[in-house]
Order: sequence, then C-alpha cells, then structure tokens
Amino acid sequence: MTWTGARVLGDRDAGLYLAAVVVSGFGTSAMWLVSGIWVKDLTGSDGLAALCVVALWAPTLVGPALGTLADRTRRRPLLLATNLLLAALLPVLYAVDGRGGLWILFGVLLVYGAVGVVQDAAESALLATALDGRLLGDFNGLRMTANEGMKLVAPLAGAGLYAAYGGPRVALLDAATFALAAGVYALLRVRETPPSEEAGPTGSLRARTAEGVRHLRSHPGLWPLVLAGGTTMLFAGINGATVYAVAEGLGHSPAYVGLLYVAQGAGSVAVGPASGTLLRRLGERRFAACGIALTAVAVILRAVPLDAVALACSVGVGVGLPCVLVAAFTAVQRETPAELLGRASASLNTLLYAPNAVGLAFGAGLVELVDLRVLLPVLGVVRLVTLGPLLRGAPAAVRG
Repeated sequence: MTWTGARVLGDRDAGLYLAAVVVSGFGTSAMWLVSGIWVKDLTGSDGLAALCVVALWAPTLVGPALGTLADRTRRRPLLLATNLLLAALLPVLYAVDGRGGLWILFGVLLVYGAVGVVQDAAESALLATALDGRLLGDFNGLRMTANEGMKLVAPLAGAGLYAAYGGPRVALLDAATFALAAGVYALLRVRETPPSEEAGPTGSLRARTAEGVRHLRSHPGLWPLVLAGGTTMLFAGINGATVYAVAEGLGHSPAYVGLLYVAQGAGSVAVGPASGTLLRRLGERRFAACGIALTAVAVILRAVPLDAVALACSVGVGVGLPCVLVAAFTAVQRETPAELLGRASASLNTLLYAPNAVGLAFGAGLVELVDLRVLLPVLGVVRLVTLGPLLRGAPAAVRG
C-alpha cells in the first residue's frame, strides 16, 4: 500500500465510500451471474440467458440523459434513495417461479441497470467535490481493486447460494447489501452545494444532456483520453470474444475460461493500489498509454499455445485495462466543473462501455472467420497504432 493510498483510507468519507463499494459490489456481482443461470434453468435458452446482460447494460446507452439527475439534486441523498430503491425492488423477484414470470425478472434488471448508471454518475461527482484532487487517482485505483476483488469472490458465492436455495435468495442477499450500503452513505459527512446555488443546468432536457458530451469533446486534455478509453474497450470486447477459442487452442474445455478470468481479475486487483502514484509520475495520458501498450503485447502473445503464456497474458490484460479507465475517470473528475460532473461522468461511461458491447458482437463473428494465430497479433498491432494520438502533445506529469 502506497503512502497516499493509506491517506485515502485514512480519510473518513473515502473509507466509508470504499466500504459501500465493497458491500454493494458483492451483491451486484453475485446477482449479475445468477440472473443468467436462473433464466437458463427456467427456459433452457442461451439466448434468453444472454438477454440478462443486455438488460443490465442497455441503460448505459442513455447514460448522458440519466446523468442529468445527478446534476439536478444533491448526490448523497440521491445515493441513499437509489440504494434503498434497489433494496425494496429486488425482493419482488420472489414472484418469479417459472417462464411466465420472466418479464418481472427482465423488468427488474432493466431498472437495476438504469439505477446503476445514475449511481455511478452521482458517486463520481460526489467524490470529486469531497476528496482532495491529488488523491483522486489513488482513490479510483483502490475503487477498481475493490470492484475487481468482488468479481473474484462474489460470483462463486452467488452460484453456491443459488444452487442451494434458488434465485430469490440471491436477490434477497443483493437487497441486503444495498440496504447496508445506504446505511454507510448515511454516515458520510459531505458538504454539498445545492444545485440551485450552482451554475446549474438550463434549457431543455436535450440541451442539458448534450452538455456533458460537449464538455468532453471540446476539452483538449480529456478528449484524447476518452477516445483512447473507447478504443481500448472496443478492442477489449473483440479480445474477450476470443477467450473460448484460446481455451480450445490450448486443448482445454470451456471451463478453463474461468481460470483465465481469475488471472485477469488478479491483475486488475494488483494494479489498483499503485495507480495513484503512477498517475502522478507519468500523467494521465502516459499512464493510459502504458496500459494500452501492455494489453496490446499481451493480446499478441496470447496466440502462443502455452498455458503459462496464456495465464501471464490474462494477468497483463488485467493490469493494463484499468490503467486506461482510471486515467480517464480521474482526468474527468479533475477537469470538469462540479455542476456538470454528473452528466460528464455518465457520458464518459457510455463512451467507454458501449464500444465494449460492439466489440463483443464484432469479435464473435471474427473468431469464426479468422484463424486465432492471425487475429490476435493483428488486434495487438492495431491497438499499438492507437497510441499515437494519445501521446502526441501529452502534458508533463503532475507530482505531489
């Protein structure tokens, strides 16, 4: 743990917020996995099971509009209300007892995803005003570690609970984690400026929504990071679609993919505590560029049919991807006016994660048409080419 990382954890509000991330993240990771298993068991359909992920991610496409809510009200009460809303909503899934109740499950998942977009925007905006700007990189890195750590343990726990007691019990567990997270947010001591006292949103909803994207697009320091992040997540989606082919090329069953994902998650957990220090030494653009270069090399080497190489490459991807995301989110938090931060953060989420879904769909077709030994090196080399705009005119690192 770096000294600045210890400073973050020593901050009362930052420590409470990380506790809320761990608690709610555990329930979320468990529920996201179990929802697909639940639908598969009820219907036997892989397509319907995949729709669970679609329902959860679909609200991201209207993220800029949902982000306006985080700029129209105080963020701490908004986080309290949204966590309590999900805690009250999830027990409704006890009504799902067969195919006829699937509409309830999909409806809940859609609301779940929409609330998540609002929460992400509100959390990012609240942190930027509550935490010392010099510690934002450290905090975002620790948050990434907490999120990825939950992804390593929660799905297994959720699957075990589902196997023993069924989907409704997992929903109840998730509801309890949101209720607990709401209690943690209630303990925060954050002074917020009422939206009416800020130079707040004016004009039509469409105009207010567009302001977040316009800010990112017009800011010379932010737009290269946004483009780099979106491009990285596009290629991450394509690469993710090849993972089963990688396992097959190594002579393993599809279950081996789980081990590759664990290795990737371990890399993401490891890089989080060092992110703040590296951001200060390298600056956001160079830090992101290092992450892109690492993932590009890892993707190229993934074509080598050796278990040790495949696992090492998964760790490399796990280390590299968070570098780009942490750099982009930290830069937006630092360079965006408080009254615009909810919409800018939600817009960033959309611009980063929507390309990932596109990449998954595109990669699913490519992996059927192109030999893996050709596809992976080409993907890695093209990713290296994207470094040019990011490094061109990169500002000096900020120390301190």
